[in-house]
Amino acid sequence: MSTVLEAKHINKYFRKPTLFHVLKDINFKINRGDFTSIMGKSGCGKSTLLYILSTMDSDYEGQLYLNNELITGNSRQKISYIRNKHIGFVFQFHYLLSEFSVLENVMLPAKKLAEKSYEEIEYDAMQKLTILNIDHLAKKRASRISGGEKQRVAIARALINNPSIIMGDEPTGNLDSYNADNVFNIFKRLSDEEGLSLLIVTHDQDFANQTDRIIQMSDGRIIE
Repeated sequence: MSTVLEAKHINKYFRKPTLFHVLKDINFKINRGDFTSIMGKSGCGKSTLLYILSTMDSDYEGQLYLNNELITGNSRQKISYIRNKHIGFVFQFHYLLSEFSVLENVMLPAKKLAEKSYEEIEYDAMQKLTILNIDHLAKKRASRISGGEKQRVAIARALINNPSIIMGDEPTGNLDSYNADNVFNIFKRLSDEEGLSLLIVTHDQDFANQTDRIIQMSDGRIIE
């Protein structure tokens, strides 16, 4: 199995107002196609860990590898490029630009990456919308669609650069059970059929129980 993401001896300290050791010697691997959830009480360090794994936070000790390449210590510019190309994000809030169409929202990360022509990006974006059964919404303004549809658009946007891994922070946290199941099923299909790796922070035990593996955190450590 090829390893997509690896954390080695990750430690994180908050220095204000006093020194606080928030993540303690975190070690784990995610292989291609793994669907992994991270669980733990509020304040245990889940979101802090996700910020480090997603390369948003570079102030930590230890090493982070993506596709067996050391990410830690690279220039901000290089890390930003790697993040945009290899990591897709789905948050609790979809962060769509409401005045843009669904299609335009999905295209944004690919336009930022700027490795394809506008036509190719538009074609790719339509394909992602089709996979998620929302291609009929392509021309609609993002402000005009339902909450469940918005989260599917956010997933399509996360997929646009064909990332190595999708990371989610409570992606079903704002959804009713019907739409939460829908999002889970989409993730499961992407993992099974496309070999996509997923790492999802969640409070939803039902969601986590259906994933391939649960990383349980407590007080800044992985406990199982």
